[in-house]
Amino acid sequence: MGKAKRIMVDMSATLIHHGHIRLLKQARDHGFVVVALTTDDEIEKRKGYSPELDYSSRKEILEAIRYVDEVVPSKWLLDDAFLDLHKIDLLLHGSDNVNDISEHRLLVVPRTEGVSSSLIRERALKANNCGQGGKQNKEQ
Repeated sequence: MGKAKRIMVDMSATLIHHGHIRLLKQARDHGFVVVALTTDDEIEKRKGYSPELDYSSRKEILEAIRYVDEVVPSKWLLDDAFLDLHKIDLLLHGSDNVNDISEHRLLVVPRTEGVSSSLIRERALKANNCGQGGKQNKEQ
């Protein structure tokens, strides 16, 4: 039996959800899973906010998931040089991929419909604002 392929999945994982788990499970079907986890600085630069959990906390959570073998820090966008550095055979990414990766090293899979960290964040902020606003309005 040959050596398992090294499969990379890149993510920010600011709010872990079932879409992340499904993506990691798909990656596991292809080999040894390495998560390229976006650093806090990159999230702040690209998304404009500090992540709910810092890098070390997000890394700890990912390392506890049975489909993940290794976690490495990454910038927002990956390229072939980054894959080479980590000896990656294939990048597995959702259909929203914008990484500059050679086609032969890229496997694009459908995203999980109806869920994203951004949607969860928006719902939580809206619920929090509605709850606080309701209390303040009733007290006034």
